Amino acid sequence: MPLAERKLIDRIRRLVPPGSGPLIRGIGDDSAVLRVSSGYELLVTTDLYIEDVHFRTQWHPPQSVGHRCLARGLSDIAAMGGEPVACFLSLGLPARLPQAWVDGFLYGLTRLARRFKVQLAGGDVSSARNITADIVVIGQVPARRAVLRSGAKAGDRIYVTGELGGSAAVLERLYDRKRVRPSGSSRHFYPQPRIAIGRRLSRQGLATAMIDLSDGLSVDLSHICNESQVAATIREDAIPLAPGAELKHALHGGEDYELLFTASAKAKVPAEIAGVEVTEIGVIARQKDYRAVIQILNENGRTQALLPKGWQHFARR
Repeated sequence: MPLAERKLIDRIRRLVPPGSGPLIRGIGDDSAVLRVSSGYELLVTTDLYIEDVHFRTQWHPPQSVGHRCLARGLSDIAAMGGEPVACFLSLGLPARLPQAWVDGFLYGLTRLARRFKVQLAGGDVSSARNITADIVVIGQVPARRAVLRSGAKAGDRIYVTGELGGSAAVLERLYDRKRVRPSGSSRHFYPQPRIAIGRRLSRQGLATAMIDLSDGLSVDLSHICNESQVAATIREDAIPLAPGAELKHALHGGEDYELLFTASAKAKVPAEIAGVEVTEIGVIARQKDYRAVIQILNENGRTQALLPKGWQHFARR
């Protein structure tokens, strides 16, 4: 059973360093107090993380669940070209849950927070039937430098960071009841937000549109196409596959938390940023030129429509 509310809050507070930098006052008052840097704009993102929807306790160790919970929000900040400042965590916990599980969750979350110098500035705790976490991440980006989904133009090239499909391949093995070791190097159990890459793409004005790959390439690219009112063609043989992954995992799997972005054909996009490979996988076109929003070109030179089949809540399956 988790500790009583006040004792649990006190334990969380002891895990968090006192206010410094942008955080003037954190846990202990009715609201956190943040200092916004001059010449910057504020970024705010929120994510729900729910047991048996986003994770399963029999598959995911508590440290992984905490890490993944914060990584989702950090990845959203990365996709805007920003840097994280603080986070807020609200927890719904079942009475059956051991305190050791809660401690593991908090360890995984705060370890990732320390790595990116993000302070846990507040939140709430409550009883709940299933484990539920609501993570809010606050970030900042230089004024007018936020990279939106709506900036892609015909002729822009399409890029992805890292390798795709690794998380979905592991998840498929879990569903097939195959043994999977939840190691620290696994991108499924411990995804790595691409903060440094997003920041560089923003500061150097390289990316015209950007999104993080949380729901799958087919879904997330369709978001850029819809927001920018463009179409896209991607090359099947150009998509960088993670070890053990197949094309279906890369296209529709999700939870890679890599960055998908577009850049002008004239832009000099490096082949590597912050130690991570960057791969050109396609081109943006005018929407009226295509019957489908996204087309995929196979190795035989034939194109076919690529329908968004990644993760979507409440979609018919």
